[in-house]
Parts: sequence; structure tokens; C-alpha cells
Amino acid sequence: MYMAYSTNPQLPHVRVEAVRLVRSGWSTVKVARHMGYSQSAIVKWVQRAPADLRRIIPTQSSKPYSHPAELSPELVRTILDYRRRYRRCAFFIHHMLMKDGYEVSLSSVKRTLRRNHMSRFSKWKKWHTYPPRPLPERPGILVEADTIHVGASGDQLYIYTLLDVCSRWAYAVPSERITTHRSLRFVERAMSKVPFPFHTLQTDHGSEFSKWFTKRLGERNIAHRHSRIRTPNDNAHLERFNRTIQDECIRRIPRNIVVWRKEIPEYLHYYNMQRPHMGLEMKRPIDIIKTIPSY
Repeated sequence: MYMAYSTNPQLPHVRVEAVRLVRSGWSTVKVARHMGYSQSAIVKWVQRAPADLRRIIPTQSSKPYSHPAELSPELVRTILDYRRRYRRCAFFIHHMLMKDGYEVSLSSVKRTLRRNHMSRFSKWKKWHTYPPRPLPERPGILVEADTIHVGASGDQLYIYTLLDVCSRWAYAVPSERITTHRSLRFVERAMSKVPFPFHTLQTDHGSEFSKWFTKRLGERNIAHRHSRIRTPNDNAHLERFNRTIQDECIRRIPRNIVVWRKEIPEYLHYYNMQRPHMGLEMKRPIDIIKTIPSY
């Protein structure tokens, strides 16, 4: 963003008024003294003013036209050529430039890519904060949710998955599409299946868990926490369940949404009610839930 030399919102109108006074017969010196500006400023405003004065005289940017340390056009073209050739991020391009003998900073590479619209950075991106991860001392304190994508791009089926970290109680629902509204309905269905409330729901940064989803959870007194970028261990318990349900259920049955809707609930009953878990000292999720006094 370019910084203006004045932030007064009325200044464009002040310039027009100054030009009117000059055109009415006042000298530029008299107008400058009357309005508290330098004579050179009044002269420039008169030169820039439209003939009919029906438009305001806007404030121009104070950004300099050039910089003594700016990159040469040749180096800028080289950075853009490396971006097209390698199709990698600024860190990689900077490394390759330094390796090939070019003297340029990482910040200059990032700035060049951004100015030429060759950066993946989006000014509309919502940056998430990461509050402390709650300790899953009781069921419902920390619940993880995710989606499994099955099939090639354009012909995918999806499975919403959810896991309570304390009891390892799991829930899953197949779906032909994933949206924020379907995500919310999935969580509501999961809450209706267990005797404990959800306090914190943790997900990745997928579009199906976006801002609208966060707001709707807040209306239900559920905190929404995003896992940290490039930190899959934040959702380690659920990632392990995703692998388990695929190994023990999904890969053993046809890839068909109708079949999944029949087989997945049967597998979940086995997983939650009968299957011993090594992470629970060979107990079942239902055993952990029953040991909590308030439940």
C-alpha cells in the first residue's frame, strides 16, 4: 500500500477551494497565507486542477519513483524465469539463485514474485490463531474431525471422520460432497450419538471447516481449534483412525456410497463396542466412557 503525504480526508476539497480563490483574482501568495500552505503548493494545485473544477484534486502517493538499491530489470526477469522453470516457492528460488551466483535477498525474491502476481499468497486468506491445546482428561474436551478423500480427482467420494481423544470413541459418515453445511450436520449427528458434550473441536484448514463452520460451532458453545500448518501430529489420533478404518473396512468393500452407508455403521459399532485398543491398555472406547462418573 502506498502512503499518502497527508491523511486529511478533506484535503482534496481544500485544494479545489484554493484554486477557486486564485481564479477569482487572488494571488497565489495571498491564498497561501490565507489557507496556511506554501505558495509552491498552491501553484501546483492550480496546474493540476481541472478546467471546470467539478472534480476534486486527489492526494497523490508519496512513494518515490525509484530506489538506489532496487533490483535491476535483468535480475527481476531472472527471478521470474526461475519461478516459471521450477514452479517452486520463494525459498527454493532464492536458494537456486544463490547457488548460480546471483546476489539477492530472500525478501527481494518474495517481493518480486508478489508484485508480478506470481506468488501463492492471498491477501484474502484468513490467518488462524492457535490457542493452547486442551488436555483430553475427559471425553468431549478435545474432539478431532477430518475428511478422507477416496478416488481420483473428479471422481472422489468422501468420509467424514471424528474421534474423541480421551475415549477414542469414533464416528464416520460417507458423503458424495464436502461443504461447511455438511460438516456442521455431521458434527451434530455425532453429538447425538454420545452421552457427553463437545467442548473443543479440532480440524485442519480444509474449506469444509471454514469461518462459517467456526461461527456455527460457537453458537453451540463449541470452540473450534485448527491444527497447526504442516504439523500432522496435531491430529495424530484421528489420522491413525483414518488409516484403521480404511485398512479394516473401506478397502475390503466395493467403492460404492450405498455399500458404505451400510458397512461403515456396522464397523463403527465393532470399533467402539468390541475392539480392544492398545492405546487404552486393551480397553474399548465404551469402557472409558462408562468409567467417567458424570456419564
